[in-house]
Amino acid sequence: MPNPFTDHPTSVGESYAEHFAVSSGVGVKMIGAGLACLVHAILPFAFQKTGSTTIKRLHDRIVASRSAETGSWVI
Repeated sequence: MPNPFTDHPTSVGESYAEHFAVSSGVGVKMIGAGLACLVHAILPFAFQKTGSTTIKRLHDRIVASRSAETGSWVI
């Protein structure tokens, strides 16, 4: 019987706990970068590279490395 809590994590080579940790970390980084972008919108001199740097790092961690390991790119 399919298990909605473990099917996807297993498909990307992680346990539920590992997937929870990775996904939570990605989410927190995205929230932080989003807040930095909002501050940057008001104060253009602040956080000039935070959003783009975060996106690149997350891409490298999620898409590039995972697709090489498992053939999948989803979190």
